[in-house]
Amino acid sequence: MATLNYLSSCYYKNNHSNSIVDLKSERSVWRSSIVRCEGSYSDNNNNNNNSNNQDFCRQRLRILIAGGGIGGLVLALAAKKRGFDVKIFEKDLSSVRGEGMHRGPIQLLSSALAVLKAVDENVANQILETGCVTGDRINGLADGVSGEWFTKFDLSTPALKRGLPVTRVICRMALQDILLNAVGFDIVRNKSKVVDFMEDSSKVTVILEDGQKYDGDVLVGADGIWSKVRSKLFGQEDAKYSDYTCYSGLTDFVPIYIDTVGYRVFLGLNQYFVASDVGNGKMQWYAFHRQPPNNSVPPAGKRQWLLELFRDWCTEVTTLISETPEDMILQRDIYDRDVIYPWGIGRVTLLGDAAHPMQPNLGQGGCMAIEDCYQLILELDKFNKSGLDVQQSEEIFSVLRRYEKKRIFRVSMVHAASRMASKVLTTYQPYIHFQSGPMSLLFILQHLSSRRITKPSVHVARLLLQIFLPQFMTWMIAAHGLW
Repeated sequence: MATLNYLSSCYYKNNHSNSIVDLKSERSVWRSSIVRCEGSYSDNNNNNNNSNNQDFCRQRLRILIAGGGIGGLVLALAAKKRGFDVKIFEKDLSSVRGEGMHRGPIQLLSSALAVLKAVDENVANQILETGCVTGDRINGLADGVSGEWFTKFDLSTPALKRGLPVTRVICRMALQDILLNAVGFDIVRNKSKVVDFMEDSSKVTVILEDGQKYDGDVLVGADGIWSKVRSKLFGQEDAKYSDYTCYSGLTDFVPIYIDTVGYRVFLGLNQYFVASDVGNGKMQWYAFHRQPPNNSVPPAGKRQWLLELFRDWCTEVTTLISETPEDMILQRDIYDRDVIYPWGIGRVTLLGDAAHPMQPNLGQGGCMAIEDCYQLILELDKFNKSGLDVQQSEEIFSVLRRYEKKRIFRVSMVHAASRMASKVLTTYQPYIHFQSGPMSLLFILQHLSSRRITKPSVHVARLLLQIFLPQFMTWMIAAHGLW
């Protein structure tokens, strides 16, 4: 779920220097390759049994995917629709789905929904029908103490003008169930954690935790922010703590404003609170607070701690916290990583959080992973149609690097915007209420002269950010439609 509904009403165009995905050329028509053989994944423990079929099966591109989250499942679905031989290795499907239940709904923006329709229109329609539309109501930023609107966003008009679906939120478990059923449990191998891989000139081999090995032509690491594939490619690297912890809650509470408000971000200094309708009579909220990582919860519990933390805030905030059972409030520290480039080496590449984990401020993590999947499958399909031998390693290398190159600009911009949004949201000072205008500079000077300031540059920056906060957010929404 997003803390800001950063509308992805993307203007799709065939721009190879910084393209998003080329949907126009596809027109949602998927041409599957001829299936030449079954069982082309070779377990190295049974290589003798497969030797007679090996040459025949090598004519079909084999895609190995580490991770059965949203990115891995969407890529597998796209590969299946193309007729590729695909296999997902997931360490624990019940853990993935359970995490989805506890973390609550995920927000799917217009760009991601458009990609899903291009991948599989029937699956996309199931997701659209199951999700809750939030983009057709009032959405925006509000003062945390008074509850008054600070700025509002029009999230439906840009999407509708471009013929894109309007933003929705959907339960993670429901989304993954839809994707799992479409992909098929024969493709998803559960209890299979990828811990290492080997590569030679003709194939890549994944090594599972239990020692089993599987060969393929391409390995895609879709195993999240703590990706094992990424660490094997580029070495172990610590994730960056954002300075914020997120307390999330899901409650069976229907506020009186449910028919008019989709989501609202309540602003405060060093903390903010997000509330969103997620359908089926439930509200999802996120409380972000600046604090050290691994901070223990007081004995009284998370709910009491949050009520104390937000005690002076408006009733829209405190009521949601009060109406949420203690066992439905979770705490997690927020991490991301710097963007790297390239995302892979040889026959191995990354997508989603494995390549570019983001803070959740713009609701873009899952959406970027979905877009990655589509760009990757387009590049692989071009290779497939070229008729080149899958054993030609240099060609496979080029395919994967082209995918990374076409995604890096857009992903880097969104990644930077998500970090900037975190800074902007938490510089808000509730006792200062003004908009930009000819008197803004004078107001800053008066404000500075009336205070004893030890770090004036920081204070001025905070004031400037608050003055231009509505313009900044509006620019991000408009610019995002043009990337």
